[in-house]
Amino acid sequence: MTQHRLPGWLIGLFVATLALGTDEFVIAGLLPELAADLQITTGTAGQLITVFALTFALGAPVMAVVLDPYPRRRVILTALAVFMLANLGAAIAPTFSSLIALRAVAGLAAAVVSSTAFAVAAQGAPSDRQGRYLSVVTAGLTVALFTGVPVGAWIGGLFGWRSTFVLIAVVALAAMIVLAAGLPQLEGAPAAGLVERLSPLRNVRVLRLVLAVTLCGAGGLMFYSYLSALLERSQGNTQALPWVLLLVGIIGVPSAFLGGRLADQYGGRRSRLIVVGGHAFALVLVGSLIALSAPFPLLLLGIAAWSVFAWALNPPLQASTIEAAPEAPMTAISLNISGLYLGTAAAAGVGGIIVDGPGALWVPFAAALALTLAWISASFRTPQPAAVTA
Repeated sequence: MTQHRLPGWLIGLFVATLALGTDEFVIAGLLPELAADLQITTGTAGQLITVFALTFALGAPVMAVVLDPYPRRRVILTALAVFMLANLGAAIAPTFSSLIALRAVAGLAAAVVSSTAFAVAAQGAPSDRQGRYLSVVTAGLTVALFTGVPVGAWIGGLFGWRSTFVLIAVVALAAMIVLAAGLPQLEGAPAAGLVERLSPLRNVRVLRLVLAVTLCGAGGLMFYSYLSALLERSQGNTQALPWVLLLVGIIGVPSAFLGGRLADQYGGRRSRLIVVGGHAFALVLVGSLIALSAPFPLLLLGIAAWSVFAWALNPPLQASTIEAAPEAPMTAISLNISGLYLGTAAAAGVGGIIVDGPGALWVPFAAALALTLAWISASFRTPQPAAVTA
C-alpha cells in the first residue's frame, strides 16, 4: 500500500492558520489587562475583537477578487508578512486608536492568508486527497483553541499583553520560513475580467453553500458560546467548563481530519450532508439530555458527539465550494469565510437573546434549527458534466 507523506508546505499552512486562530481568539483573555494599561473600559477594549472580525469578514471576498490572478506563493507570503508586522506594531502601539488601526490591518491580512491557504491546499493536493489537505488547514484553527490561545494568554499574564502579539508574530514568521522554503509555484486563476472573477456571486450553488456555512456558524458557535450557561442549567455551576472546553478542542483535531476523509471518500454533497445532519442531530441530543437532567458523564458523551460533527464541517463545505466554482476557487472560499464570520456574529446576538429570554435550555434546539436549515440549503445536487459524443 502506498504511503502518502504530507509535504512540508502543508505543515506551513497549518502553522499559518494556527497563528490566525490564536490572534483571533486570544485577545478575549487579555482585555482586562489591556484596558487597564491603555486606561479605557473593558467594553471599549472589546471593540478590538469586533474590528478584527469585521475587517476579516468584509475584506476576504474583496481581497480574493483582487488577488486571485496572482501567484499563490507571492500572495500568501506577502499577506503573512503584513500580518506579522501588524502584530509587532500592536506590541508597541502607544494608543488605543493606533491599536485599532493595526487590528484592522491584521484582520485584512488574515483574511487573505486564510482564503489563500485553503486555495493552495486544494490546488496543491493530489486529486484523491483534496479533502485531507483542506483538513490540515482547518486543524490549525482548531488547535489554536486549546494550545495557541491558552499559551498566548499565559505569556500575556507573565510578560504583559504586548508580549502575546510578539508571540503571534513569531509563529507567523515560522510559517513564512516553512512556506518560503517549500511552497511550490502555484499560479493564480487564469487571466479574466472582473465579471468572470465575480462569477461565484452569480453561482446559485455557491450562494447556497455560503448560506449553509453561515447557518452552521450561527448554530455551532451559538452552542459553543453559551456552553457555560448550559452547564449552569444542567449542573448548577460552571466548574467543569475548562475541562469541557478541553474535551471539545481535543476531539476537534481528529474530527477535522475525519471531515477531510469523508470529503475524499464520498465527495462534496454526500459528505456535507452527513456532517451537517449529524451536527443537527447531536445538538438535539445534547438539548434533550439537559432537559431530562441526564447524568453528567452522559451529557459529556453528547457534547463529545457534537464536537465530532462541529469540527468535521469545514473540509466538506470548502471542498463542495471549490467543486461548485472551480473557475474562481479563492473568491468562492472567501465568501464561505465571510459567511462563517457573519454566522459567528449572529450566534452571539441570537444566543444572548435566547439565554436572557426563554432560557439557556433552548439554545441547542435553536442551534439545531439553524443546522437543519443549513442541511436544506446544502442539499442540492451538483450537475454532472455532459457526456462527450463522437
